Amino acid sequence: MSEPRTELGTQADARVLEVSRLALVVLSGADRGSEHVVARDKCVIGKSRDNDVVLRDDTVSRVHCEIVRERQGYLLRDLGSTNGTRLDGARVREVFLTPGAVVTVGKVELKVRTVAERIELLPSERETFGGAVGKSLAMREIFGLLERLSPSDATVLLGGETGVGKDVLARAIHAHSPRKDRPFVVVDCGAVVASLIESELFGHAKGAFTGATHAREGAFELADGGTLFLDEIGELPLDLQPKLLRVLEQRTFRRVGGNDERRVDVRVVAATKRNLQLEVERGKFREDLYFRLAVVPVVLPPLRERREDVPLLVRALLDDLRRREPDLPELRVASAALEALAAHDWPGNVRELRNVLARAAYLTRSLGATEIGLGHVPVAQVSAAPPEPAAPVFDAALSYRETKAQVEEAFEKRYVAWLLGQHGGNISAAARAADMDRKYLHKLAKKHGLHPADGKR
Repeated sequence: MSEPRTELGTQADARVLEVSRLALVVLSGADRGSEHVVARDKCVIGKSRDNDVVLRDDTVSRVHCEIVRERQGYLLRDLGSTNGTRLDGARVREVFLTPGAVVTVGKVELKVRTVAERIELLPSERETFGGAVGKSLAMREIFGLLERLSPSDATVLLGGETGVGKDVLARAIHAHSPRKDRPFVVVDCGAVVASLIESELFGHAKGAFTGATHAREGAFELADGGTLFLDEIGELPLDLQPKLLRVLEQRTFRRVGGNDERRVDVRVVAATKRNLQLEVERGKFREDLYFRLAVVPVVLPPLRERREDVPLLVRALLDDLRRREPDLPELRVASAALEALAAHDWPGNVRELRNVLARAAYLTRSLGATEIGLGHVPVAQVSAAPPEPAAPVFDAALSYRETKAQVEEAFEKRYVAWLLGQHGGNISAAARAADMDRKYLHKLAKKHGLHPADGKR
């Protein structure tokens, strides 16, 4: 009764998806002979038509019981039904199910069995998946896998270098799922101060800590019914990882400083640039959390390994830029410029390509031209390694924590000043270029006295 997992198939251009799911066979009542496969993390059983499994019997309550998929297996839980829920004749409140067991809901008997599937996944015939673009075999294999898995509730772990488009794929997974009309909430685990990440995820009660003047919903509550994207999950503090594991397994949590148990229905997609298996070996990431997140591991290849995708990406990125800024003319790309772009190694991957094209488009417009030429794409300058930063001066009187905070504070201020300088003080453009939340950049600029509005006073 494991969750979906993938492995390489026998063919070089195919994957095999192995799926083991719980199934319920109705043995008695009006629905005798029907079978229901538990394909989601939670399955609600009852007489109401709103349930996942509907049993037409007067002894069944409207919302009778539920089956929840947890790390240890499938948990059957009675939901305060009138006539009770039984397992092999014994009345139960909560119990883990095993194949062959008989569950009695009111007077309707259900037999538990497992359904095993091996599905061969061929590369997608499409060159796009949501906002992700690629005609290379590596990308079409990923598209083919996600086309099949996005409609499920399987947890997906996206890996790959910075800038390969993990956030774009996460949004595409949500858009191709039954949850597409529900919230898509993003938490960047690497951008939130360590002391506030728990509140960011789970919310807090009024008075939970200094400054908590009001109760606040966290990301799990905000994403209820939808998808929660945990970006840079490898940066999550080790002491918080057991709490995240508990929520993923039980779908329940408490706000910081609160006592009430809250239940949510959330699909989780996580992403990281780190090798989490290596982090597990180093003791920096919990093994049980890794396996809970990596139900479907997907590693995106760097752009230098799929150069054939560059022309397609160039056109898609320029089209996206025009949608964002309609005053930009439709631009062609000279063949020499396109060849230079395809030959570049792109250490910053698709994000770097996007920024280079944006600069080229603005330059081309300023010159009154309609074609991006070789001189408009300074890839040689882009590929040059940045100078090594000066080594910080340490104070022996400060603790490690104090020293780290001091260095991070200095870096933060220098980076924000540089970023805003690159974009003429335009917060929105700077946040877009840095792939940072605009509100967070606004907050950092205010914190360091660098906000453009401050200079106008």
